[in-house]
Amino acid sequence: MNIRSLTRGDGVVIGAAVVLFIASFLSTFDSDGRDVPNAWDNLGLVMSMYVGGIVGAVLIVVARALPQPRKVAGMDLGQVGVALTLFAAWTSFWTIIDPLGAFDQFDQFDVGAGSGLILGLIAALLLAAAAIATPLLPALQAPLVPAAKPAAPQPYGAQPPGGYGYPGAQPQQPYGAQPQPGQPFGQQPPAGPGAPAQPAPAAQPATGDFSPFWFAVPVTRPLFAEDGSPSPIAELAPGTWYLAVEQRGATLVAQTQDGRRGVLQDTSGIQRG
Repeated sequence: MNIRSLTRGDGVVIGAAVVLFIASFLSTFDSDGRDVPNAWDNLGLVMSMYVGGIVGAVLIVVARALPQPRKVAGMDLGQVGVALTLFAAWTSFWTIIDPLGAFDQFDQFDVGAGSGLILGLIAALLLAAAAIATPLLPALQAPLVPAAKPAAPQPYGAQPPGGYGYPGAQPQQPYGAQPQPGQPFGQQPPAGPGAPAQPAPAAQPATGDFSPFWFAVPVTRPLFAEDGSPSPIAELAPGTWYLAVEQRGATLVAQTQDGRRGVLQDTSGIQRG
């Protein structure tokens, strides 16, 4: 599970579920200071309003964190979670209108909705609203945990600073040879008397204008094979940095952390490192 793929909307869903759980232990209704039950004394109420909403929140968060979507009875796991949150909000609305429900023994008292029902209604409505609005509002789609930028991304194929082959590294001398001051890296040592002249190194072909760079995606996006196959070979998740190694028109050839390469067709909104 990729925790960094969670969004701000998922954070609201998690917070509302926690408040809903706390509200289940508070009094269901007020009755002139009498000892009144909470939601756990009414099985139908606690399973439909409180547990139903909490399970819905769990399904939404799990579906968001999984690398591949899961289905339950032909429905996406997240869709089942949204349906449960709506059912919990619907139940809480009608329960607060008739707080007594099965507790008819309190009919003779002045009865009103208790703190458990009031707080539960607020949490259930917030939970359902966040579950529905997250896919629609860009503000709720922002990553919950911001991605940490790499300290100094190197071009594709470059060695770390100071290592072998890095432009700022010291020239590597053959084992046993004496160092020669000012000798450029890769240049042959001066020819001795009578030794054949060393050929000049071949000129390197000029590179294009594109320079590899690190980037992160705002939302989960598929990575397709370079041969044009319609099936994705990987999925890029928010909060993770990937390396763009080539540009092909409006698309990018990206490399994942496990070394797989593919074409990112949707490059809108990507964040460059």
